[in-house]
Amino acid sequence: MLIALPKEHPDFEFLDFPSSVSAGEPTAPDMEKEAEILDAYSQAVTSVIDLVGPAVVRIRVKKRGSHPRRSNPYEMEGAGSGVIVTPDGYIVTNSHVVEDATSIGVDLADGSSYKAEIIGQDPATDLALLRVPGSSLPIARLGDSDRLKVGQLAIAIGNPLGFQSTVTAGVISALGRSLRSRSGRLIENIIQTDAALNPGSSGGPLVDSHGLVIGINTAIIQFAQGICFAIPVNTLRWVVSELMKAGKVSRGFLGIAGQSVPLPTRVIRYLNLTHDAGVQVIDVTPNSPAHVAGLKGGDIIISLDGKPTKSVNDIHRILSKKAIGVKLDVVVLRDWTNRLQKSIVPVESRN
Repeated sequence: MLIALPKEHPDFEFLDFPSSVSAGEPTAPDMEKEAEILDAYSQAVTSVIDLVGPAVVRIRVKKRGSHPRRSNPYEMEGAGSGVIVTPDGYIVTNSHVVEDATSIGVDLADGSSYKAEIIGQDPATDLALLRVPGSSLPIARLGDSDRLKVGQLAIAIGNPLGFQSTVTAGVISALGRSLRSRSGRLIENIIQTDAALNPGSSGGPLVDSHGLVIGINTAIIQFAQGICFAIPVNTLRWVVSELMKAGKVSRGFLGIAGQSVPLPTRVIRYLNLTHDAGVQVIDVTPNSPAHVAGLKGGDIIISLDGKPTKSVNDIHRILSKKAIGVKLDVVVLRDWTNRLQKSIVPVESRN
């Protein structure tokens, strides 16, 4: 049944345009302020590109492939990105970019090209170190990923789909993520960003607004928008130093997956701790050193070998080659109230 509306009814007042405010164009001061904000953003991005762009390289690789329907192996070509970190030609990229490569070529932003050799790889962190026979090459400066904050500007530079020197910008979406590497090892403390990445971006730098490298772009979530990941630069520092010295990373293995968590103030005061974070055990591998030592999921590791453990990186630094086969003291909090001290003997990691 239709209901007839009265001929006269009250005027409607919309919330976005109240009757006391005129709905006109933005005022000149508002437009100027918006323009200043956009100009500042643009200047930040362009200045970063000027600083870091010359140090970003395109990596061309050739690999041998096989197919069930082909009797003979064939050659495949691929491409990725990298960043020069020393003037004498050391370049950081992803391990999966150069894995099983039969030849590697590097193209610099100035148009010059080099043949590169692999100094070493660390599949456990998906990082690799290359070197080209150059000198006085442009380099990118490294930042500090432990000082990053969610929401700050993040700029990705790489060569996606063969388009050299492509730039995308976004923000840091989250910190402390975990990502499974191709070797099966869990990579900890991953940076999540919405700066768009595509195939070919792998190995390129993620940079902050000061032009400092804060990570190495490594992966995307397929069929998702704005979910991309980067290896933190502080992990890069340690891995690269090991690759330069030995060509590989020998590390101790505890058999845990963990994440950094803040410690309650009352716990810090009660235990008289000098640090405000610990590493919470998420999972324990059966028959691993951690399992033998009696560690359980939920335990908070607050020190290892007498050193405070605020993050997974702190544990990684302690688990160097020297720690393999050595009995170490580990202090954990169980149920946030019980302080337990145990002994743990790291074994050499297979990854």
